[in-house]
This record gives sequence, structure tokens and C-alpha cells, in this order.
Amino acid sequence: MPERRISAIMGQILHQLSELALGSVPTIILFLLLLAAYGVLVRRPLDRVLAERAARTTGAVEQARGAMSAAEAETAVFEGKLRAARTQINAAREARLKQWAQEREQVLAQARAATAEKIQAARLGIEQSAFAARQQIETMGGELSAQILKAVLPADAAGSEFAR
Repeated sequence: MPERRISAIMGQILHQLSELALGSVPTIILFLLLLAAYGVLVRRPLDRVLAERAARTTGAVEQARGAMSAAEAETAVFEGKLRAARTQINAAREARLKQWAQEREQVLAQARAATAEKIQAARLGIEQSAFAARQQIETMGGELSAQILKAVLPADAAGSEFAR
């Protein structure tokens, strides 16, 4: 009896399971239809949108890299032009400084020449004045010695002295 009872219970369980399985068939079919509808209505468009988004993102990244490369190239060109301009400015400044130095040297040479001429003229004037003073001293030397003799010696001695 216990075996019959077990077998009856097992039969009931199997019967319940078969009813459950048959009752779940419409649910399974609805689930599969829902899964198919999800695939068609949601998943495929979502995959398409995601693929398009990835393509756009990749394209935008590539475009940004291209723009950065172009900007770096333009920056290099700009830096080259800037270096060239600085070189030109420095060369112009050096040329201007050399020109100013030459002009200063010319002005100094002219000033030295003018000063040398003035010094030469002053020396010549001093020599002429000295020569004139010597001549005047020589001419006046005789007169002065005569006056000194007159003043120092008595009048009759001075006259006899010159007579000799």
C-alpha cells in the first residue's frame, strides 16, 4: 500500500505537471513573441543608433585629431614666421646700432679734427705772440738798459760811458 500510495501521488504530481506545462505553453509563446517584438522593435533600432553614434564619435574624434594636427602645423608655421621676424628685427637693430656707432665715430673724428685745428691755431697764435714779445723785449731791452743806467749812474758818468 505504501507503494500504491506513492505511485498515486506520483501520478497526481505528473498530472499536475502536465497541466502546468500545457498551461505555460501560451505564456512561453507570448514570451517568445515578446522577445521577437523586442528584437525587431527595440534591439535592432537601438543597435543601429549605437553603431551610428559610435561612427559619429569615431568620425568626430578623427576630425578633432585632424584639426589638432592642422592647428599644430599652423602653430609651427606661425612660430617660424615669428622667429624670422625676430631675426629681422634683431638684424635691423644691429644695423642701426652699427650705423649709430659709425655716426658717433664720425662726429668724434670731426670734433677731434676741429679741436686739433683749434689747438694748432692756438699754438701758432702763442708762438706768434711769443715771437712778438721776444722782439719787443729785445727792442725794449736796449732802452731799458739805458734808462736803468741813467737812473743808477750819475748823469755825467752815464754820458761818458756811452761815448766810449
